[in-house]
Amino acid sequence: MTTLGRILAGKTGVVWLTAIYGFLYLPLGFLIFFSFNSTRQDARFTGFSLRWYEALMRDSRLIEGFWLSLQVALTAATLSCILGTFAAFVLVRYHRFRGRTLFSGMINAPLVMPEVIIGLSLLLLMVSVQRTTEAWFGVGWPERGFVTIVFGHTLMGMAYAMVVIQSRLREMDRAIEEAAMDLGCRPAQVFFLVTLPNIAPALVAAWLLTFTLSFDDVVISEFLSGPGVTTLPQAIFTYARRGINPTVYAAATLLIATVTVVIVTYSVSIARAQRRRERELQMAARQDVA
Repeated sequence: MTTLGRILAGKTGVVWLTAIYGFLYLPLGFLIFFSFNSTRQDARFTGFSLRWYEALMRDSRLIEGFWLSLQVALTAATLSCILGTFAAFVLVRYHRFRGRTLFSGMINAPLVMPEVIIGLSLLLLMVSVQRTTEAWFGVGWPERGFVTIVFGHTLMGMAYAMVVIQSRLREMDRAIEEAAMDLGCRPAQVFFLVTLPNIAPALVAAWLLTFTLSFDDVVISEFLSGPGVTTLPQAIFTYARRGINPTVYAAATLLIATVTVVIVTYSVSIARAQRRRERELQMAARQDVA
């Protein structure tokens, strides 16, 4: 390839990359920009104002929905990581057992199953369980709300967590576990003292992924939420169907800012830890040479 061809190819790549990032992030930029608009218009900026952030602080539906979504996401992400870890450990460490194919298929089913089907099937299940418990014990359980939403999000998140953790378990050197057992550790001690610390980055990644999926979910929450129980995505979706509401822009802007701060902080801490490890390795190498 000639020099001119390489230059044109490089410029084409830059143009495509710019177009892709613009397609992804320009809508977020417009949303943030018009959250400071002084009127409800979204086609013309009429002046800078914080009135929609003040309105957000007075909107009890969005605030209550945020706290409910946060509680659901925290609970569902934790349960998903626990169950996903057990499922991944079984599939990776035990290659042959009766029903392995069926077990693997059931664990991976939520990855390819439409959320509408998952939500509808869970709704029918919860209604049946509630009627059965009411007939047997006189108290219908579970009521549609926090518990049922957590069940649905955990079912979906467990599959994603299992995939992330399973890939890390397959890459892990089993010689470390065997060495621990040779030194007298029991299988449970090996799991908690050796395996879990080595797959900790995968656990963190799986937790963050399932937390995001749960916090962002609308479809399953719509099926499993009850009267007076509304998550933040449900509230935003309800407002969006009624027309323009800059209060939603303000809520989205605050979420974007929070996520950006968390990502930047995490990236900086990881970079610092990596540089610290590199310095320690260099110092150790120099000491060995000396």
